[in-house]
Amino acid sequence: MKRILMLATGGTIATLDKGHGLSPAITSEEILSHVPAVGELCRVEAVQLMNLDSTNVGPGHWLEMAAAIRARYDEYDGFVLTHGTDTMAYTAAALSYLIQDSPKPIVITGSQKSIALNDTDARRNLYNSFLYAVDRDSHDVSLVFDGRVILGTRARKERSKSFNAFSSVDYPERAVIRDGRLIRYLAPRPYAYGAEPTFYDRLEEKVLLLTLIPGMGAEALELLKDSYRAVILQSFGVGGLPGGGNGPLAQAVAGWLEAGKTIVMMTQVPYEGSDMAVYEVGQQVKERFQLMEAYNMTLEAATAKLMWVLGQTGDPARVRELFYRPVQFDVIQ
Repeated sequence: MKRILMLATGGTIATLDKGHGLSPAITSEEILSHVPAVGELCRVEAVQLMNLDSTNVGPGHWLEMAAAIRARYDEYDGFVLTHGTDTMAYTAAALSYLIQDSPKPIVITGSQKSIALNDTDARRNLYNSFLYAVDRDSHDVSLVFDGRVILGTRARKERSKSFNAFSSVDYPERAVIRDGRLIRYLAPRPYAYGAEPTFYDRLEEKVLLLTLIPGMGAEALELLKDSYRAVILQSFGVGGLPGGGNGPLAQAVAGWLEAGKTIVMMTQVPYEGSDMAVYEVGQQVKERFQLMEAYNMTLEAATAKLMWVLGQTGDPARVRELFYRPVQFDVIQ
């Protein structure tokens, strides 16, 4: 029987209402006690890594999660991480970069309602996560939720209350779980016997996201230049800047690049990605500046990957090389 480690980090699955709104209070052992059937799947042990509302989870916590898995990697056959849904997709993406090419499964799950409630999705999600983790063909980082298995770099939360909260963006779900049966849509990735993952322990937190709105000026971009190493500019449609390559925003972009900063362009549109070469307002910008384009990466993956890349290097050529190097199908050009 396989050994699986559950790392509890808090989130809705662990919440209780103490009169001031829901907050994480249920321990890892208490969470497991609600799903005794997990014991029929594997030998499970639990560690309370943290107990946070996922709104409060950030890059430092991602590094702590990756370090906890690294320290115990040889002792277990797989890992299940319980997590709040609000930033779960960011964490799934971040762990996909911090722990690459893992022959052992690292599964992230949570719920839209506390595991202490009767009408909760928590027990099903937790059981399904262990069911996926014990399967011999499960590898790398995945998010398991509402019967869906999604690549860590492709997950996005699209519903704030419904049980089917997460979708796989512009890429097929890895598998589904129906009535206790795992049905794979994608062939498992082959790993050689004894293969080891690559762990990373650095992230650059000074990454800014700036979402453009019609009529927006360049002041915010100019004022924030000295506070960040990189900015992700979320533009409209397939991508471009108001004013094209000669407008005020383009001039602010020039200032960032002259200061040695990194800029990534992406679209606000949830599906199908960017292509700045289509319209003049995008083509001018792309031809004039050495920008990177996120194409069909999710916002969560683009953000986490940029933090990971800048944690490894500051050399512009190397930054570009690493950003465009595919990790778990995060970018498809």
